[in-house]
Order: sequence, then C-alpha cells, then structure tokens
Amino acid sequence: MAGKIKNYFAGGNTARGFHNLYDSNLQGLDRLFILKGGPGTGKSSLMKKIGNEWVGKGFDIEFLHCSSDNNSIDGVIIPSLKVGIVDGTAPHVIEPKAPGAVEEYINLGEAWNAKALATHKSTILKLTKQINQSFHKAYDTFKEALDIHDDWEKIYINSMDFKKADQLTNKLIDTFFGKMKLSKQSDIRHRFLGAATPKGAVDFVPNLTEEIPKRYFIKGRPGSGKSTMLKKLAAAAETRGVDTEIYHCGFDPHSLDMVIFRELGIAIFDSTAPHEYFPSRDGDEIIDMYELLIAHGTDEIFEDILSKIAANYKSKMQEATSYLAKAKELHDELEEIYIAAMDFSVVEGIQNKIAEEIRNLAAARVE
Repeated sequence: MAGKIKNYFAGGNTARGFHNLYDSNLQGLDRLFILKGGPGTGKSSLMKKIGNEWVGKGFDIEFLHCSSDNNSIDGVIIPSLKVGIVDGTAPHVIEPKAPGAVEEYINLGEAWNAKALATHKSTILKLTKQINQSFHKAYDTFKEALDIHDDWEKIYINSMDFKKADQLTNKLIDTFFGKMKLSKQSDIRHRFLGAATPKGAVDFVPNLTEEIPKRYFIKGRPGSGKSTMLKKLAAAAETRGVDTEIYHCGFDPHSLDMVIFRELGIAIFDSTAPHEYFPSRDGDEIIDMYELLIAHGTDEIFEDILSKIAANYKSKMQEATSYLAKAKELHDELEEIYIAAMDFSVVEGIQNKIAEEIRNLAAARVE
C-alpha cells in the first residue's frame, strides 16, 4: 500500500519579502542533503523521484512546494526515516547545524559544462538581475496591498466586541483541550497555509486536513480576529504539550491562517478568500466571526468605502502576481541556458548515490 504525501509551502513571496520557514520543518532530521546548483539543474526532479520511490514503498512523505514555480518542489522529507533533501540555493539558503554529521552539500554544478555557460555569461547576469527586480517589484506591490488591507481591517476592528472574542477563544480552548496536560514538550512546526505564486494564490488545505475528523471553518471579515484567535489556540496547545502545525498567511507571515492539532484530530482555519472552503463532511463546523463578534449592520454602513478598498486591494494583488509571473518567465529563459549545458547522466548518478544512501539508512533502522 502506497504512503501518503503531505503538501505544503515552507517559503513564501509575501508583503514582507521572501519569508523562510524551512528550519522549523527540517528540525529533528538525522540526515539532510542540501542541493546546490543553478536553475534547470534538475533539483526538483531529483527530489520528486526519490520522494515517489518511498511513497511507493508505503512511507509517508512531505513535499515542500516552491512558491515561485507551481510545478517545482523545494524539498522532500521522509519523516519516519528522519531524512530530507532540500534545495539550498537562494532565496532559501540553508545553514547547516552539524555539517558532515547531519547535513551534506550536494553540488549539481558538477554536471554542467562551465565553458558552455561562460559563453552566455552576459545573458545569465542580465536575466538574473531582471528576475531579482521582478521579485522586488512583487514584494513592494504586495506591501502596498497589505497597507490597503490594514485600512480594510480597521473598519471591522472598530466594530468588534473584544469581550465576546475572548469568550469565544476561551470556549474553544476548553473544548479542544479541557484539563489536558501531556507529559511531553510540544512539537511545533511553522508552515504556510498557501502561497502567492505566478498563477495566483495556491493552497493545500484539502490535502492537509483530509485525515482530520473535526474541522472548524472560520468565516469573517478582515480584522474580525481570526488570526489572533488562532495564535491563542496555538499558545494554549504548547503549554499543554500538544503537537501543533502552525500555518502562516502566505500574504502576511505575521498572521496565522490555520492550526492543526493532528494528535487530537482537530484543524481550525481561516476559510475566507483566497482559501475559501465550506463544510463537506460530518464533523465540519463553521465559526462565523462576523455574526458572532462584529456590530450588526457594519457591512451596510460602510458599504461604499468597503467596495473601494476591496477593488483597490484586488488590483494591487493582481499587479503583484503579474510581477511573479514575469519573474517565472525570465527564470524559464535562464533555465533553458543551464539545461542546454547540463549532462543529466551525471545528475542521475548523483541521484542514485543519494537514493542508495537513504536505502542504507532505512536498512540500518530495521536492523
């Protein structure tokens, strides 16, 4: 029987620049292969092939997806073997904690023809500069969108009953945890619920919650206290020793969009656009923050202002996404240069060497 694949983002193109949560997900690994090499050197394909080999053997794996390329991954983890492989090139540079003992750098640059690449030096430098400029334009525009979003939030914050918000949060803490106090330290993992990608917002909520029996769908408006409530739930879980997956907002990493208490069978997440979902099975429940906490009629009173804010926000988000799409287009051009200079039989040899080492590690665990 095949294993299961858990999909998530550990890095994101956000309103605060590229944000990296890799360290949180690589903690506890006994072996980590850090891949180096330019675009088009086969890093993503190598990781997918090795990941799928172990899924086929019945092992659960985790794919860390790339927020800048919808078809690529930035890492694969086989939790039960405590082994991972990650792309360690910018912007997600991985700093080893125990070089050689745990982490090992793998240079896929061994497979390229340096002389062939040298003939394209000026083009490579030009494309790299243009890609960086496109990303910075995207981040600056996302920041403008965040400022607009802050104005959106203020309207609802000013209409919110904070006492009721505290009561709701405390009720959920009691429902989830009661008098629970586990005799262990919480395992906390920080990830992104979704990501701003060249094709727009993408998330893996259905995949991440597919085995969770009790799902809470938080509805509401910007500024209705969704993230604050999730932060308090995560903090309450940590004090009780409950393992917690904390999913940050792919637009603003300071905000939370979901927490999962997998050992309790509970997931609670912001289920508003762009990651809007609705109950679809037994155990699903809606928590409507607007109905419960915001002064009645707020939408109607501020209708004109809200519609202008929403339109401006949408426009800025579309503009920012267009810069990500441009960066991807330029990156594809850069990849073509590297692909033409690659000897993929060398990459295959490197892949086989990593795959064999992982098999040996697995065999040693069984003995």
